[in-house]
Amino acid sequence: MQIRAYDMTDITIIGGGIVGITTALEMQQSWPGLSIELLEKEPGPARHQTGRNSGVIHAGIYYAPGSLKAEFCRLGLTATIKFCKEHQVPFKQPGKLLVATNDTEIRRLKALESRARENKLDVRAVSAAELREREPNITGLGALLSPATGIVDYVAMVEKMAEQFIDLGGQITYGAKVVSLLEEAQTVKITLADGGTQSTAHLIVCAGLMADRLAAMCGVADDFAIVPFKGEYFRLAPRRNQVVQHLIYPVPDPELPFLGIHLTPMIDGFVTVGPNAVLSLAREGYTKLGMNLRDIGDMARFPGFWRTIGDNLSSGLSEMANSAFRRRFLRACQRYCPSLELEDLQPHPPGIRAQAVMRDGTLVHDFLVRNTARTIHICNAPSPAATSAIPIAQHIRGIAAKTFDLKEREHSD
Repeated sequence: MQIRAYDMTDITIIGGGIVGITTALEMQQSWPGLSIELLEKEPGPARHQTGRNSGVIHAGIYYAPGSLKAEFCRLGLTATIKFCKEHQVPFKQPGKLLVATNDTEIRRLKALESRARENKLDVRAVSAAELREREPNITGLGALLSPATGIVDYVAMVEKMAEQFIDLGGQITYGAKVVSLLEEAQTVKITLADGGTQSTAHLIVCAGLMADRLAAMCGVADDFAIVPFKGEYFRLAPRRNQVVQHLIYPVPDPELPFLGIHLTPMIDGFVTVGPNAVLSLAREGYTKLGMNLRDIGDMARFPGFWRTIGDNLSSGLSEMANSAFRRRFLRACQRYCPSLELEDLQPHPPGIRAQAVMRDGTLVHDFLVRNTARTIHICNAPSPAATSAIPIAQHIRGIAAKTFDLKEREHSD
């Protein structure tokens, strides 16, 4: 739905993914007397990370106790399911099994169980015999069951939130690509790609893959950059739609930054396998050989990129091999689902993850928020950002109330 932009707003949000839309809705519900607009450069919401992930409602097993990730995910699972029930958004909770295929993974599984309990999560160990009973097509020495883990149509969820935001008086402008931000004493001036300009008293940026570029316009991105990683999926052939009943995940290697290839029964009834994690040569290049010279140049000039590549060279080459050779990808799946065959792997749209990397090459694993007097920037919103969108938005609301002094503005306007 195209809504005409304001010339001046109390709050403008940039970014129409789930974090941006949820934040817009949270702000409109909290301060109904303010003029609030969301700008999204695409013709509709959820066109990038939100609409191109595996649709999992995560429980938060992996995340460090005390981290924002752990807290937001735990709260987000409950909040997401509550929202879906209230607004008839399709979801299921088939549960997740983390499957160990060797003795090393059994030891890691026990450590994960301990971490999950620290995070106050409902998990339990599953023996090899029970694993065979629950999942006859899955092979493993044991597993960890997270019964609360679910799947959802995140695009449907975002569309419902966007409708609510508009119904409450919020404004959305699609096709509004921001090319410049200028923070002044009383306003932030926004310039769009079509040459149009507008101003806002306060700005919240939830730009995902472009987060660092917009943050740099406001002087808060000197020490990090976004490095894009492509996650490639396959959709299993229809004859495999019942191959698993739970989400099936490998036990993650703590030395590697990503979780590994998993099987996910999707909300529409089919099963996906993936993703791998390969360096993308374009932030929004979803084709196999997609590349963007500006994106490549930005990576090449950032010292943290080369340090990250050097630190993860072995795993990176392995992921590239999985991408280049379908049989190798298949073997990764067959470790715990040996009945899969090459013809079972059918095309499915990839996604691209926005990974913030610090100048020293460290991957930012938690949420990263920066602010100035009139702007708030969500600089890193890693998985489980979709699951955690509602508590993230509540967290941003708290920052906004303090930074922007919105309580006083609400009563004085």
